[in-house]
Amino acid sequence: MSDSDDDVPTLSAATLAALQEFYDETRDNTAFDTTPSDKFVVGALTEDWRMSQFWYSDDTATRLAEEVIREAGEGGRIACLSAPSVYQKLKQGVVEGSGSVSAVVLEYDRRFATYGQEFVFYDFKDPLSLPDGVAPQSFDIVLADPPYLSEECLSKVAKTVKFLSKGKVLLCTGAVMAELAKQLLDVKMCSFLPKHNKNLSNEFRCFVNYPSCLLSC
Repeated sequence: MSDSDDDVPTLSAATLAALQEFYDETRDNTAFDTTPSDKFVVGALTEDWRMSQFWYSDDTATRLAEEVIREAGEGGRIACLSAPSVYQKLKQGVVEGSGSVSAVVLEYDRRFATYGQEFVFYDFKDPLSLPDGVAPQSFDIVLADPPYLSEECLSKVAKTVKFLSKGKVLLCTGAVMAELAKQLLDVKMCSFLPKHNKNLSNEFRCFVNYPSCLLSC
């Protein structure tokens, strides 16, 4: 067997550059900016397409935060299920009434564990596998944004929503899921059109199961 360097495989400069770019992106996605004031900025973590992450625009995050604050009421509890952008907006303290409610973010992405006790690990594939501290019907409103446009995903997320909510549900998902969403959660499509920082190829809508100004805005 030869010890010659000629037998050692080598990568082209272009391949090495592409690998470095990938490693840099992965490293950048692993943690928040350590500046406290940036911790709750919408987009403080970059989207990870591998987890079907698409952050709301700042205007949409604000509008949805206003909605859940109003519906939760004074001292209310809000669950942001796969909707970290709204959780972040609530925690910024810039939306009126945000200091009078509490919120948790349920997410598969463990990067959000930086939010401490307000982070709950969540995997839609095991919809009722939640910590003992998360009691049934313990949230005044649940805002859910299922990560995938599939019957399986929405059906399992709906189980979690029903477990968590005292009654009120705000669902954000693709328009193509409207019929199934109605069947599972008895929600109506709103006229309000949510926007994302990056344009999505699928039409995206909000749905509610209670009287809301989002229905006719």
